[in-house]
Amino acid sequence: MNNQVYKKVIQIVIIAAFFIPMQLTGQGTERSVILNEGWEFVKGDLGGVWEALRDEKLSALPAWTEVKVPHSFNALDAVNPDVPYYQGPGWYRFYIDSELIEEDKRSLLYFEGAGQKTKVWIYDQLVGSHIGGYDEFTIDITDAVQDFLSQKELTASFRNMIPLVVRVDNSRDLEMIPSDLSDFNLYGGLYRKVSLIRVPGISLERVQISSKTDVKNKKAEISIKTELYNPDTIKQVVSLKYTISDPDLKNIASGTIEKLVSKAEEIEIKVDLKKITLWDVKNPALYSLELQLTGSEGTDIIKEKFGLRDFEFVPHGPFFLNGERIFLRGTHRHEDHAGYAQAMPEKLVRQEMEMMKEMGVNFIRLGHYQQDKFVLELCDELGIMVWEEIPWCRGGLGNDSYKDQAKRMLTNMIEQHYNHPSVIIWGMGNENDWPGDFKSFEKDSIRAFMKELNDLSHLLDPSRKTAIRRCEFCADIIDVYSPSIWAGWYSGKYTEYMDVSKMWNEKVDHFLHVEWGASMHTGRHSEDPYKDLSLIMIGGGTDEKAGDFLLEGGRPRASKDGDWSETYGCDLIDWHLKEQEKMDWHTGTAYWPFKDFSTPLRPDNAIPYVNQKGIVQRDLRKKEAFYIFQSYWTEEPMIHIYGNTWPVRWGEPGEKKLVRVYSNCTEAELFVNGVSAGTKIRNSQNFPAAGLSWNVPFKSGTNTISVVGKSGKETVKDEISFEYQDKKWGEPDHIELTELSVEEGVMTVQAVLLDKDNLICLDNKNFIRFELAGDGELIEDQGTYDGSSKVQLANGRAFARIKLKKGQSVLSAKISGIPVAFINAKEETE
Repeated sequence: MNNQVYKKVIQIVIIAAFFIPMQLTGQGTERSVILNEGWEFVKGDLGGVWEALRDEKLSALPAWTEVKVPHSFNALDAVNPDVPYYQGPGWYRFYIDSELIEEDKRSLLYFEGAGQKTKVWIYDQLVGSHIGGYDEFTIDITDAVQDFLSQKELTASFRNMIPLVVRVDNSRDLEMIPSDLSDFNLYGGLYRKVSLIRVPGISLERVQISSKTDVKNKKAEISIKTELYNPDTIKQVVSLKYTISDPDLKNIASGTIEKLVSKAEEIEIKVDLKKITLWDVKNPALYSLELQLTGSEGTDIIKEKFGLRDFEFVPHGPFFLNGERIFLRGTHRHEDHAGYAQAMPEKLVRQEMEMMKEMGVNFIRLGHYQQDKFVLELCDELGIMVWEEIPWCRGGLGNDSYKDQAKRMLTNMIEQHYNHPSVIIWGMGNENDWPGDFKSFEKDSIRAFMKELNDLSHLLDPSRKTAIRRCEFCADIIDVYSPSIWAGWYSGKYTEYMDVSKMWNEKVDHFLHVEWGASMHTGRHSEDPYKDLSLIMIGGGTDEKAGDFLLEGGRPRASKDGDWSETYGCDLIDWHLKEQEKMDWHTGTAYWPFKDFSTPLRPDNAIPYVNQKGIVQRDLRKKEAFYIFQSYWTEEPMIHIYGNTWPVRWGEPGEKKLVRVYSNCTEAELFVNGVSAGTKIRNSQNFPAAGLSWNVPFKSGTNTISVVGKSGKETVKDEISFEYQDKKWGEPDHIELTELSVEEGVMTVQAVLLDKDNLICLDNKNFIRFELAGDGELIEDQGTYDGSSKVQLANGRAFARIKLKKGQSVLSAKISGIPVAFINAKEETE
């Protein structure tokens, strides 16, 4: 880095440092109180903060509703098929019990994430603001709280409760990142935790743990840098005690440092560790650090976990972790979930990450923004390496405030998530070659700013790589580059995947392929998923071009012309994984995405406003594709017959049909209606299903298929039953509604589109609309195949769920040009 650039980067860091939120990690119950219960919320804007404080009887405002934080005011409307999701302000208020305030300590509010602009008041005093929806920030409310409590009459009128008011706003703003052209929702709300922190006058603000790990000799040099928070510039001698514990919780190093401080200062501790246990994907060993700062103002204690590892991206591949070659088996994650949007409970976050590990994932790209620190903690714990990025996504490049936000969010992301051993890559942006937000689109300006971000990242953290995805004119700036390769979906055929990957691996120093896959409408299957794809040409490229995500126009492509069946999607995935098995030069890939998620750019999808490329649904229910990944990426014996959600297959009488079995077993034997169809030996290079596929005839009516897989002495089994329809259906004639089940007060209803002879129209994919009248509640706006009021049929079927209540309800189902069907929904009484 030349001196001129270095000085410029240093200046950026110093300017940004004033705004860096304090990372108050490891809060215990004495230091931290999570404020989750008792919040109130109003959707829309107020005339000012006073409207949140005055007597509600004197205003015509909408009533405040009680909510729990984390909370997003887009929890349901993001996938409402009829209206765009709300983008605008929302107000929250909370009353802090004055007994939680300790007079001899400072009071801080710690926000783990709020979207997208935030202002905070204590009573009517503005105490802080923040721009950016994904990075953490902390606001010191000490003076404002003391000022409020000093007004005894005012305090008494609030019954010794301290009013906290927060305004968040996710309105569209061209001079903010991310762009509203992004293929995900810019959610609004307090969608991560809010905590009250109590610390002494001099406290621990941030801890940065660095290590130089000698893998061969199993030793490490540790550097612990801690920044002190001392806003009153108290001058005194403080002592800093440190204790390091190994993964078995045995204390292996400790000591105390004393220092005279008079301002916010940094203290560094250096420790040598021997006989270390390395962090890796199979044994994610974590060390513990406890810091105890003591001064005349009191004691502050924080705890951090860290891991010791070394990684390397070899030029032109492959990737090494701790000296061993590892193929990065990855996926992606958005902070999004049915019924919660971005405000996911930690229980569901853990379930999601553990499902990824169950599938065999060892790498994840967190798209396209800094995510909840709990996600990073889980990646550390589970052994999942991470690419985390800032939300400079699409649109071009804005003004100085736009750039300042990007630099600030990069600084915050790195400093707030620095200690996580799972992180190996900091992402500078995504699809920065996508114009649209500004009158001009200047590649030179984007290159210059990309270099600025890249230099800043390396200055803040020289130990990790930088990366971007899909911006070829910036590919030479960053360390690791991922081009756009969507073989078999947005362009070309999936059989081109290997050749295109080889080309890119030779073209850039460090090639890593993130984002590939296919949309799969849950429950839609096909006997011939290729029948409408004959016009797709080979050799015309496999990248996604502008407009390829649209469902009309442009070149022939599977995303537009295909059937969106799980069958085609599984074949595409199967082929990619087969090819990856022999790419010994490749660093790795990341499938896009793990879970279906909402997006404002896709109103015409089979589930409106849902990107359906997920391996699981938006509520974490598995699709068929989940088991393909397991069959390639896991070792514990498993077996799965494709078609668990395929209740009716079809064809001519006696026609042989393909049965796919996904398994990591050495061999498998298939049984059709109790009769063996033979044993197959698994070979990853035999397509489809690694050679575990059979062509067998079915009888008309009910069929049962079972399979037995063997690996050594271990045996696993799977079985499915289905109907075989050998009569061709005619034109759609009517809808039949049937109650399938009632569980825990929820009725599931199946809608089937039939011809005049009552045969299911198995190839029909019209939209169906469900409506409910009466006392029950239709479960809708979930973004799932059975939680949407408008959804495309899957093989002539769709599902609705109803929360039953006392009284009666009537469900209607309507398809254009077909008579409306009705069914009664009534709570059963004993």
